[in-house]
Amino acid sequence: SLDNARHLSSLLRAVHFQDHATCLATASGLRVTVEDAKCIQANAFIQAEIFQEFSVQEESVTFRISLSVLLDCLTIFGTSSLPGTSTALRLCYRGYGYPLMLFLEEGGVVTVCKINTQEPEELLDFDFCSTKVVNKIILQSEGLREAFAELDMTSEVLQITMSPDKPYFRLSTFGNAGSAHLDYPRDSDLMEAFHCNQTQTNRYKISLLKPSTKALALSCKVSIRTDAQGFLSLQYMIRNEDGQICFVEYYCCPDENVTEAEL
Repeated sequence: SLDNARHLSSLLRAVHFQDHATCLATASGLRVTVEDAKCIQANAFIQAEIFQEFSVQEESVTFRISLSVLLDCLTIFGTSSLPGTSTALRLCYRGYGYPLMLFLEEGGVVTVCKINTQEPEELLDFDFCSTKVVNKIILQSEGLREAFAELDMTSEVLQITMSPDKPYFRLSTFGNAGSAHLDYPRDSDLMEAFHCNQTQTNRYKISLLKPSTKALALSCKVSIRTDAQGFLSLQYMIRNEDGQICFVEYYCCPDENVTEAEL
């Protein structure tokens, strides 16, 4: 149960770029995963501590659900509540084959929603563990928000260069108006941490990265990591109205169609 359903709905909107999501509940909290084209995966983590009450009877519970329908139900009283009012939420799931039950209460009015659940599909395993990380940068989100606002979105790809030497951290696009580069020095005020072990240049389809801008808009910090294969992890730290911290993480495959000559 949650005192304020908005804490959940705003996080879920940050990963809502496909209709269906896979939910995993364990004793540590709730993870909602959305994937597209076997190239990108988004995970929203809502820790058990965020909930006023959280109990899972089994070791783990997994089901697939329509994220669009879940968001519609969570915002059934409207997306912006009046000051001093909030929608209280209680989620119940009896187990395999049962619907997800939502009990929403605002101002004495209770609405009950039943959402059919489906067999969970096997999720991509990006095998992205901290021991395999080659380069890692933590930026204040405003720095990346400005970058996405300035970069040429007619470009098919975003090229990311991370290096222990200059240019340290560079974002490049190749759009209709030509190529553009944005550099961040390692001593920039926006740079919270800089751990780059080797120079890496990888390209990622902008169409795959665009959904992550929803999480970027909500976040205060972003951790940008790459592994030896060039897989990208964007981990957004999001602080809700009550000051609690949640995370949204995006994994993205590098664009395969890049030759060394192009770089």
